Amino acid sequence: MHRVWRILRVIGIVLLVIAILLGGVYLALPNGPRDPMTFNDPWRQDRPMVQASSYAVVAGTPWATDAAMAVLDGGGNAFDAAAAALLVLNVTHGEAASFPGIAPLVLYDAATQTVHSYIGAGKAPAAATLQFFQAKGYKTMPDLNILAQLVPASPDVIISLLADYGTLSFAQVSAAAIKIGREGFPVHEIMFKNMDLSLINRIGYQIIFPYNTQVYLNGQFWRPLVYKDRFTTPDLANSLQSMADAETAALKAGGDRKAGLQAVRDYFYKGPLAQAIVKMEQQQGGLISAEDLAQYSGGWETPVQGSYGEYTFYTNGTWSQGAAGPLALQILEGIDLKSMGHNSPQYVHTVAQAIELAMADREAYMADPAFVSVPLSELMSKPYAAARRAQMTPTGAFGPLPTPGVLSGSGTLRVTNTAVQTDQSAALPAALSSALDGARIGKDTTQLAIVDKWGNAIAITPSDFPKTPMVPGTGLTLGNRMTQFRLDPNNVDVVAPGKRPRVTPQAVIVFKNGQFYMAFNSPGDDMQTQALIQVFLNMTVFGMDIQQAINAPRFRDMSMPATFAPHAAFPGTLLLESTLYDQSVAGLQALGYTITRSPDWDNTFGAVGAVLKRAGGGLLAGSDPREEATAAGR
Repeated sequence: MHRVWRILRVIGIVLLVIAILLGGVYLALPNGPRDPMTFNDPWRQDRPMVQASSYAVVAGTPWATDAAMAVLDGGGNAFDAAAAALLVLNVTHGEAASFPGIAPLVLYDAATQTVHSYIGAGKAPAAATLQFFQAKGYKTMPDLNILAQLVPASPDVIISLLADYGTLSFAQVSAAAIKIGREGFPVHEIMFKNMDLSLINRIGYQIIFPYNTQVYLNGQFWRPLVYKDRFTTPDLANSLQSMADAETAALKAGGDRKAGLQAVRDYFYKGPLAQAIVKMEQQQGGLISAEDLAQYSGGWETPVQGSYGEYTFYTNGTWSQGAAGPLALQILEGIDLKSMGHNSPQYVHTVAQAIELAMADREAYMADPAFVSVPLSELMSKPYAAARRAQMTPTGAFGPLPTPGVLSGSGTLRVTNTAVQTDQSAALPAALSSALDGARIGKDTTQLAIVDKWGNAIAITPSDFPKTPMVPGTGLTLGNRMTQFRLDPNNVDVVAPGKRPRVTPQAVIVFKNGQFYMAFNSPGDDMQTQALIQVFLNMTVFGMDIQQAINAPRFRDMSMPATFAPHAAFPGTLLLESTLYDQSVAGLQALGYTITRSPDWDNTFGAVGAVLKRAGGGLLAGSDPREEATAAGR
């Protein structure tokens, strides 16, 4: 027995010595900044509302705003500027909105006075069957896994936008992104927060995704990302340059502008970049094939439409959650919100209930309309909104999501007593914090909105994160959007080959009395719809200007199942920013809500950007201090 103890003691001493030595080696390794840059980070800084006479931009990082403004200064239109800003966002906010991820888009064409939506979310690969995932034993879509990758969408979005509405070449609109990718930019606060991984997480990241670690940590897992350090994306810059070179070659061969743009698209979906993607998929057990890439297309669609008083909303189809916003506002229409007082307990309760009713219908009905017959005309009708409004209660929280409305084949509204099924999670607050934080690594999204001197307007809400293997040597991040599918065969959002998941990002164009009024959007997964509703009501009900409306404290309703797997829900739970918490916590608790306090101007509550046309001419733009969103105008 004594011998066993001696052996164990020796082993313990040896392990302790090894740990001390490894700790010493770790401490001796360089872990500070490599090349710090000067940067006045706009995060949580109050900023003035931008007033412009000709054109205005708001985008998720200052560099994207600068790129869009440079295009507009040079005579390009809003659509050219949007393509340039999107690519710069893919570089400077690539951990949250990567190339070639998703990019939902809505635009207003001033020449024809029409609004169009572009299908900016990718499709599931042909091999992504429900049976495939069930056979592997998955109950929800796996994250941190190559199986979570959709066929990329944003290259298709950019080329279609430029071909159909732009005036510049891909080489012109990609130049700023390529330059910044090579020369670098300072790590900003939200990027730092998104990639601020512990040592254990960095070691795991290195093991699971070695190329991702090369891109984001320079291959040195012991060295964390450092705030304001220079960050470069040379591989992505080279990929974009190669796409631009393909265009140049096509033009030199006698092709016209559209032939040049087609060459860019082919380089990505059929050429060397497609080949690199397929090679990785084959080597690492992924599902995306050469055929999936070659056959991919997005396409223009009629936007979803809803209204609130004199305002009309246009948003993306039901392959996004966009329809939930105007549906909630139509439920609120006619309620005297102003008399309740801004952010009073009764006001928050009323708006939250409308959001929950709309989200119940999101869960029951909204999915890729190419695969699901969505009763959109009835869902967005005023009689339907009135019926849903009648289900609201002035004196108590719903708790679990309310019953969805059921529309019969004859168009007559019925209400079922079968509750929407939500996945329940563990007790608050630890489980809630975990659900919001996730496996950090990105977890955001970003935004841009632009109005040009001709009156054209566009909003794009790009996203995707380095939570699956990046394509070696290319800088391409294929993201994890398959995790927004369900693996329940009875769910409208169940995975199927060629189907799009119902993604959270959405873009919105607003008209007032039949005329263009505003382009706006926000990051923030299931908070996006909630943030846009609150900002809009701040303006239209309480008379705030756009910057005041954006700055005002917000709440976040957690009752709906999270769109990302594992789809946790927290019935009757509200997150409140500190100022709102101090104002209304007691009253909301009395109404039956579970309340959690968050800091003011926290990006858990979205980051709205908006450009609007003011009465009498000119433009106003507002950007959100909750992130690095930046507005500018001339």
